[in-house]
Amino acid sequence: MSGTAAAVAHFSARLAFETDVSDVAADLTAQAVVVIDSRSRESWDQGHIQGAVHLPTAEIATRAPATIPRDATVVTYCWGPGCNGATRAALEFARLGYRVKEMLGGFEYWTREGFPVETASGVTRHRVDPLTAPGEGIACGC
Repeated sequence: MSGTAAAVAHFSARLAFETDVSDVAADLTAQAVVVIDSRSRESWDQGHIQGAVHLPTAEIATRAPATIPRDATVVTYCWGPGCNGATRAALEFARLGYRVKEMLGGFEYWTREGFPVETASGVTRHRVDPLTAPGEGIACGC
């Protein structure tokens, strides 16, 4: 395989199995994905993506078939880019035969880009971090 062909194959595969927070926000609005928070109960309670399903990785094999539609496109997330919990959760869904993607940046970047965060006291949004997203609007233009 030539260098160009290998690069095309590599980046195509990444786009098939990875997504970013902005695309997840749009997909949630369109009800095109089921978003899975694979973190602990304590982490979930601290705050999570509005509309996400709490399903820790250790419970995916037993709970997913009864709770997540088989034809759903699943997006997994964990804390952030320094954590591979979302990768482990995506692997569990893949083993069960689901279409699955991992959300790059995790909950950290969801929050830093100003998307809605749900807690027991309601829904909130953090100020957009200008190092991660434009201050106006939700699109970086990439």
